[in-house]
Amino acid sequence: MADIRIKGRMVNAIRISLDTNDHNAIRQQLAPLLEKTAPQGTLAVIESTVEQELIALIQLLIDLDLQPMAVTEGLLADQARAIQFPVIPPERNLQQIKAKKEQVVEIKNEETVKSDNNPIAIATPKLSHITSYHDEILRTGQCLVQNQGDIIINAGINSGSEVIASGNIHIYGSVRGRVIAGVGGNTSARIFCHSLEAELVSIAGTYCVADDIPPEVIKKSVHIYLNDHQELMFDTLQY
Repeated sequence: MADIRIKGRMVNAIRISLDTNDHNAIRQQLAPLLEKTAPQGTLAVIESTVEQELIALIQLLIDLDLQPMAVTEGLLADQARAIQFPVIPPERNLQQIKAKKEQVVEIKNEETVKSDNNPIAIATPKLSHITSYHDEILRTGQCLVQNQGDIIINAGINSGSEVIASGNIHIYGSVRGRVIAGVGGNTSARIFCHSLEAELVSIAGTYCVADDIPPEVIKKSVHIYLNDHQELMFDTLQY
């Protein structure tokens, strides 16, 4: 049986589960798996059932063209905290729920082509932008997903919950779970929340875990976005 399993994606990342601390074996088994499942520079979350030297493991994954982003809470957590490497909660089986209401807007999409050096606009299939509205607290173990637009939650989200949208996310309550906007690479997506206490925030794959969120914005109303250098910015909102 293989000592390594790639267990799926989270925030545009793969989660690598290790049952061995033999780095030669990890390299030999992981390299062919990555060729099939992970392009160069893919973010990676590390979890392990055995003790191992974390710095050497991080360097090994970098050598394999991965970008290690965090370890899960467990055997490697103390080493990670000692070097200020992010630690995130273990993976949960989340129940995806439906928003209480959705608004669909059809967007006319045109493509310009040249004919005899004259530009001509050709109508292409319409695009749908969907805004999901949810009026209840998102509870632990629940996940709300909108892959074609924005999410607006008129309450908070508990720890252990997750909100995922291709567009913007607005949460008018306490944010204690994971908030993931701009899925699919939408770098203009933004996050707005009434009280920020999140486990993780991410826009277009750029992430920040709880330990790295600026302390001056904790429990404040915050606007989160990417700057021109693709860095997460946290601005407090004044009412």
